[in-house]
Amino acid sequence: MTGAQKGAVAVLAAAALWTGASIAQPITAKPADATKASFDIVETTIVTRGGNAVFTTRVRGEAGKDKPDATGRFAGSSVYAYVWPTSLDSGDIGFEKGQGIVALAVTFHPDFDDAAHGGKNRHIWHPHWVVLAQDKACGGGLKVIDIPKGTKPKVPPTWPDVPLLIDSPEYPTTFTGETVEVSIPLAQISGIAGASFDGVTAGLKVNGNLHAPLLCVDNVFKVASGNLSLPGKVTPAN
Repeated sequence: MTGAQKGAVAVLAAAALWTGASIAQPITAKPADATKASFDIVETTIVTRGGNAVFTTRVRGEAGKDKPDATGRFAGSSVYAYVWPTSLDSGDIGFEKGQGIVALAVTFHPDFDDAAHGGKNRHIWHPHWVVLAQDKACGGGLKVIDIPKGTKPKVPPTWPDVPLLIDSPEYPTTFTGETVEVSIPLAQISGIAGASFDGVTAGLKVNGNLHAPLLCVDNVFKVASGNLSLPGKVTPAN
């Protein structure tokens, strides 16, 4: 190979690396008829675009169509969620460092409010940051981490004053046909560039006895990767 040819190869290789770094690579999943269409993930991604981190999940049916039935009480009530588990640290979202699995969740729960500063959000889909941990007491094997009674942990300004590692920021959240999307200013989410992620749809349940674990992942509807391996990488949108 001549010197000129080697130079051309090097330029092409560099261009390929640059292109690969700048094009978003979504996690795709095959449709599953056994999963309810509104929760049957076919694609999920997180990209940075125009000063925001944009979280998107596309499903086989109409996103947000199905909601849990109201029970008229907090204990034992249900939550439906579109979730993006990430490799972020809990310190990146305003809690103490190293607490558990950080996930963004868009949720609907008709029996209680958990907005910041006493706001109302029980009748709309809305976003949360949650910190998760494994717990065999939960049907889905995971819980939102409890805050022990009498402790005063570090919490973000929009913590909804509940005994859980959960945050209630007001990020723009939209449902359009088969897609749910959340846009978060990059200034409000340190560490997102290059982070790993996955996509999950799930049902959660409040403990009927109102003791720890207070909020369990009760039923996992679908995991985009199939094994919660967080294969996605946050990249700039092309």
